[in-house]
Amino acid sequence: MRDDQLLRYSRHILLDEWGVEGQERVSLAHALIVGAGGLGSPAALYLASAGVGHISLIDHDHVDVTNLQRQIAHSQARVGQLKVASLQAAMQAINPEVKVSCYSQKADAALLALCMPSVDVVLDCTDNFETRQRINQACAQFAKPLVSGSALRFDGQVAVYDTRQADAPCYACVFPPSQSFEEERCATMGVLAPLVGVIGSMQATEALKLLSGMGSSLQGKLMMFNAQHMEWQTMRTARNFKCPVCSQFRNETLS
Repeated sequence: MRDDQLLRYSRHILLDEWGVEGQERVSLAHALIVGAGGLGSPAALYLASAGVGHISLIDHDHVDVTNLQRQIAHSQARVGQLKVASLQAAMQAINPEVKVSCYSQKADAALLALCMPSVDVVLDCTDNFETRQRINQACAQFAKPLVSGSALRFDGQVAVYDTRQADAPCYACVFPPSQSFEEERCATMGVLAPLVGVIGSMQATEALKLLSGMGSSLQGKLMMFNAQHMEWQTMRTARNFKCPVCSQFRNETLS
C-alpha cells in the first residue's frame, strides 16, 4: 500500500482484527449495492470511505425532494438527477480512488446475471418484495453473500444470507416467495429518517466484515430494531431444505 493509503485507512489498520491484510482485501473487493435511497446512501458512503475498491450501484429512480428527509447522499442541488449519479458524486467526494459503476435501470434478472460473477458481496437496499426475491435468487445462483436490510416507519431489519454455507438459509427460506405480502412503502407509511441510517450502516458493517475476513457475520440471524422504543431483537433463522429457490443451486455451488 502507498503511504497516503496507509494514512487514509490508518484507523482501520490499527484494529488488530483488520490490519494491513484486511485493508488490502477490502481494496481489491467489489461490492454491489441495489438501491441508492435511504439504505443505499449510508451503506455506499461507508463502503467508499472504507476503501472498497469497486462499488456498483443499481437504481432506476431520480432524486426527489421528498427523498432529502432521509437519503443523506443526495442534496437539494441534485434534485432531478439519477440517484446512481448523485450517489456516485457523494461517494467520490469522500474517496475519489474508489471505482464506481452505475446502472440506471431496474434490477431485472438479466442485469443481475451480468453483475453477479464479478462481485464479492451484494447489499439489498431496496424496498419491495419482488425485487428482493430476484436479488436473492441471483445471489443463490452465483453463490454470493447477500446483506439484506429494510426499514419502514420505526422498524428495521438486517440479515446476512450466505448460501456458500451448507446450513445457511437464503432470503426465500425465511420469506417464501409464495407468501402474500401487502406492499408497504415509505411514500404511504412514512419512515423515521435516522432509522435508515442505522440499518444502512449495519449493512455496511456486515459487508466490510465479509470482505475483510473480520469477525463473524449475521448469517442465520435476523436482527430487528424498533427505534420508537429503542429495542433490539434477534431471531434465529434456519435453512428450508425444500426451498424452491436455493435448493436448486446448492449441489453445484457446494460441490
